[in-house]
Amino acid sequence: MSTPVLELSGISKTFGAVRALSDVDFQVGEGEVVALLGDNGAGKSTLVKVISGAHPADSGGTIRWDGRPVSINSPSDSQKLGIATIYQDLALCDNLDIVANLFLGNESLHFPGTLDEVEMESRAMELLDSLSVRIPSLRVPVASLSGGQRQIIAIARSLLGQPRVVMLDEPTAALGVAQTAQVLDLIERLRDQGHGVVLISHNMADVRAVADRAVVLRLGRNAGDFPIAETSYEEIVAAITGAADNPVSRRSERTASPVPATEDK
Repeated sequence: MSTPVLELSGISKTFGAVRALSDVDFQVGEGEVVALLGDNGAGKSTLVKVISGAHPADSGGTIRWDGRPVSINSPSDSQKLGIATIYQDLALCDNLDIVANLFLGNESLHFPGTLDEVEMESRAMELLDSLSVRIPSLRVPVASLSGGQRQIIAIARSLLGQPRVVMLDEPTAALGVAQTAQVLDLIERLRDQGHGVVLISHNMADVRAVADRAVVLRLGRNAGDFPIAETSYEEIVAAITGAADNPVSRRSERTASPVPATEDK
């Protein structure tokens, strides 16, 4: 197996007396979609924030990038490595158009104080074309876009920094069927272009549609790493709920002891 782009080993994170992560291992390779699953409170958001630099991990664990140890102590550390994170709120400005949102904070300038609108629009068209995204106009306010289109713009904006790993936090939450299909198609295109994708989701249908592996967290610990093609829905759910650790004996119809018939009197 090739060296993962991003590999975390023995990662822990505490907040006062609360231990949110305990010795968690996680990795993602180039051209791979890894789903990060778990119930509420499992530690998914904390792990994402450790990777993104929002919450540096406690001492003791190791983070490797292309096999070499690195430190992620801030969002800028994460971005410099080549990690992009798209949170659920998307951080888009509804009153600005698509081009302005794509280049927000990274505007092209003719000279100080003057925006190069032609250059930015040209780069925006090139970027969206590379993702096979069709938007009628790049100059419409983001507020007028559908939920799926807004998610796509947020993902596209993250790609301007040419990241190697893209983390998506619940990208299809509250989207309709057609909009969800748009986002899942984009995730597959990211994989085809060689990006490592981390998909945080509660939607097992989405996970089974695009993910190569599923890493399950439970109560801040690893509960399983499953190849999607070789794993049943029931096995993943059992890991999420803890049923895999606490099997309940169940009698099938074939093995159940017959119940004596009540004699009529």
